[in-house]
Amino acid sequence: MTEPTPPTSGVQLLEVEPELAGQRIDNFLRTRLKGVPKTLIYRILRKGEVRVNKGRIKPEYKLQAGDIVRVPPLRMSEPDEEVPLAQGLLARLEASIVYEDKALLVINKPSGIAVHGGSGLNYGVIEAFRQLRPDCKDLELVHRLDRDTSGLLMIAKKRSMLRHLHEALRKDGIDKRYMALVRGHWATAKKQVNAPLLKSNLRSGERMVEINEEGKEALTLFRVLRRFGEFATLVEAKPVTGRTHQIRVHAKHAGHCIAGDPKYGDDDFTSEIRGLGGKRLFLHAYELNVPLPEGGVLKLEAPVDDMWRKTVERLSAV
Repeated sequence: MTEPTPPTSGVQLLEVEPELAGQRIDNFLRTRLKGVPKTLIYRILRKGEVRVNKGRIKPEYKLQAGDIVRVPPLRMSEPDEEVPLAQGLLARLEASIVYEDKALLVINKPSGIAVHGGSGLNYGVIEAFRQLRPDCKDLELVHRLDRDTSGLLMIAKKRSMLRHLHEALRKDGIDKRYMALVRGHWATAKKQVNAPLLKSNLRSGERMVEINEEGKEALTLFRVLRRFGEFATLVEAKPVTGRTHQIRVHAKHAGHCIAGDPKYGDDDFTSEIRGLGGKRLFLHAYELNVPLPEGGVLKLEAPVDDMWRKTVERLSAV
């Protein structure tokens, strides 16, 4: 007996309502295309089969009110079952919350946890919080952190907050500060790196970023926090622009790669830091200053994890 062929949808034209402005196209489609596997949604986005206002878009495209989204014919199936996440992980993320109100949630994301599923991962922070907060139907990431970067990550619980914070990000209204442990002696006078960044995808699908005049403008401000002789420096990094891997590539460009960076780091430096117990990327989003819709500024700080703290203690004793 042959299996029945799953039904196929026709071409769909979806208009974006004003309250959905600012939402990423992949999240929009996952909500609207019930019964379509997530893997298929990401595949048609990667292949450029989804059009917005008759033009091709990238998976990270943010929708505007009135956009017309053209979805190609799709083979329908049963909706993806929600992958039940380990209780230990859910408890760890629940414990990582540093701020929560009716419209915003901020966590101190652990290193090693992706912010969302995809690229072979079934889940990330946002999928976990959709299980932890099932009554919050509009949970969305406000911004992103690399999987191995730890620190403050904002999750909007309401569309109005998402729009407000995206607008603040566009206008450089959100002050984000990172700490990074870098190789060598960072000169006090070296206060900024201003170098354009160009993204490329390798054949393996891995994303890499390089300094290239054809890239997008990128500016990072740096400040020395602490020195460990000539061997290493703890610096503060403030990204004025928000490019992929910006701090990591700018630190390398300055001649001071970040400890534990598998893409842009120095193997010898990373090996020495690992020898002190530091088996992670030493980049941590430790401070946020966020303008609130009703006025005022939300100021948050997040401590580093035990591995970071103990590694720095051992480094001080060397």
